[in-house]
Amino acid sequence: MESDKTRAPREVRLDHRQVRVLAHPLRMRLVGALRVKGPSTATTLADLLGTNTGATSYHLRQLAEVGLVVEDPDRGTGRQRFWRAAHDVTNWEASDFDDDPDARAAIDWIQGDQVRLLAGHAEQWFASQHEWSPAWRDAFGMSDSVMTIPAARLKAIEAELWAVLERHRLAADPNEPGAERVQIFLAAYPLLKEFR
Repeated sequence: MESDKTRAPREVRLDHRQVRVLAHPLRMRLVGALRVKGPSTATTLADLLGTNTGATSYHLRQLAEVGLVVEDPDRGTGRQRFWRAAHDVTNWEASDFDDDPDARAAIDWIQGDQVRLLAGHAEQWFASQHEWSPAWRDAFGMSDSVMTIPAARLKAIEAELWAVLERHRLAADPNEPGAERVQIFLAAYPLLKEFR
């Protein structure tokens, strides 16, 4: 069996139904937790996310109906069901949903939730950065770049950055002394109108 380290990430390009189902706070958190923590039961996920098992089970079934999570047949016994994320990466193009106002609204919510997640991570980092070594404090952080380019070049930059991240993911040794799990966000937005 191929390990997560050596296999290419499983990707899904969201369809209209998946987008509508995913645009829910607990469902987003469930998919995220399964991607980060790996297969888990509804009870374990409920404890992790501070909710109840009934709500967790219901929302896992909703995600399963559209193929975003699946039962893990290699785990669990009897009534104990383990779930795993069906994909490692979720993709879409904003224009995929131009013809569907409900799906477009769902994508808007999902993207807003991603920004809220980034802001939450940044706040936690600022509050705890003193607990990290100088090497990690120097490695973490944000930067930005301003350029005047066409959309095709921006797409090419994005693809190249993803390829770099994937190359480093495959080359990394999680057992290397001092290795930590990190989350890298990539974002590109138009320059604020007052600066254009």
